[in-house]
Amino acid sequence: MSKKRVLFVTQEMNPYTALGEISEKVKDLPKKAHTEYDVRILMPKFGLINERRHRLHEVVRLSGLNIIVDDEDYPLIIKVASLPGTRMQVYFLDNEEFFSRKNYFHDDDEAIFEDNQERMVFFCKGVFETVKKFGWAPDLIHCHGWFTSLIPAYLKTVYKDEPIFENSSCIFTPYKDTLEESFNQKFIELASIMGIEDDSDLAPYMHDGKVRLNKGGIHYADAVIAGSEDLLEDEAADIEAADKPTREFLAEAENIVSNLEFYNSLFTD
Repeated sequence: MSKKRVLFVTQEMNPYTALGEISEKVKDLPKKAHTEYDVRILMPKFGLINERRHRLHEVVRLSGLNIIVDDEDYPLIIKVASLPGTRMQVYFLDNEEFFSRKNYFHDDDEAIFEDNQERMVFFCKGVFETVKKFGWAPDLIHCHGWFTSLIPAYLKTVYKDEPIFENSSCIFTPYKDTLEESFNQKFIELASIMGIEDDSDLAPYMHDGKVRLNKGGIHYADAVIAGSEDLLEDEAADIEAADKPTREFLAEAENIVSNLEFYNSLFTD
């Protein structure tokens, strides 16, 4: 019997980034999952990631696509590296306009980049187009962090009839830190894509006129795992109210084993 395929999509991950909670939580989970499943990892190729040190190189056969954001075409470049100590491949989504700067989400003066919402939409769209290029149908997609929060919605709307995703389930893991306070009403327009009928498909990402990224991700995911112990009260309530499999925050010692047990409970033969 072939192994189940698990795709990790994360906004950050050690040893490539060291931003904080997500980088630390994600670093060991794919390694452990790889002992049971066929695993691949996708993340943004931020300009601070040292390509020489981590031995990144472009995958020409996967590059060459254009991703449309706000009616503009942006080239999608795919780079790859081997996760140290494993035979797993980490794929990095890159674009000169969005990811060449030597920062993550803020400039040198800690001002939030005004185009973070465009960068997020580019990345989430790019994930699906990259997996289609793989020709590798994931059984499970586990998304970590606000930067990945559109993926559950796209999976249930735009890509639901794509053969490569027709049997894919999605777990969303929200963390306490988001930059949604810098997002605006244009986010819904930017996130719209062919296959989304109208703004109502993206309404779960709004609340009281404000963007709520984790809320939308929780709404569309098939299952939810809390990533932070101290999520915002509203987000904790969203998880509790979700009519779907959920798992509360666990300390690191318990987290990895519990994740794999949770994955197995979602698989259907």
